[in-house]
Amino acid sequence: MSLKEVLIDEMRDLYSAENQIIKALPKTIKQVSDDKMKALLTAHLEETKGQVVRLRTIFEHLGKKPTGKHCSGMEGCIKEVTEALEEDEEGALKDAGIIGASLRTEHYEIAGYSAAIAMAKTLKEDEVVKLLTETLHEEQTAAKNILSGATSILKEADAQEDEEDEEEEDEEKDPQEKESEEKSKEDEEEAAPEMEKATTPKTEKKASK
Repeated sequence: MSLKEVLIDEMRDLYSAENQIIKALPKTIKQVSDDKMKALLTAHLEETKGQVVRLRTIFEHLGKKPTGKHCSGMEGCIKEVTEALEEDEEGALKDAGIIGASLRTEHYEIAGYSAAIAMAKTLKEDEVVKLLTETLHEEQTAAKNILSGATSILKEADAQEDEEDEEEEDEEKDPQEKESEEKSKEDEEEAAPEMEKATTPKTEKKASK
């Protein structure tokens, strides 16, 4: 497999990711209560459509088809957004959860485009580098805008009264929550052996005294 084939594979992954976002973002926008955040996400939806067109142009330039790979990573990011949408919280608290999941989505894209640009530069595909860089800058700006718009939402969420019963944790958890909790515990247990190796020299010295 050549580096060019790796690049094509990476861009097919990005193409799938962008199409998944176009499909999922309208549902997110509908449930955001903050008008400024709703406007930001609406603008980014239109921007994402342009990014798909840009990727198609790149594939035409390279003489390849854009389809052929499903982006499982973006599927996971969108699942996190969906989970935030399904939470019982309302108003700023719900928006706060959406913001967290949306930022992870943006940074996943930033990582993908950064990798693709590095490959295209190595291959001296200047036109590809130019087009991918345009999208990378858009994704970076989108992440900054979401984070900037989050300030007032997070302050409002912090002040928002929790009207739920204080005994909420004693309530029966649904199957999805239980499964997530079990997987989290498994992750922690499987990481434990490596965490034990993470003791710093200073800590070891203090422990030996």
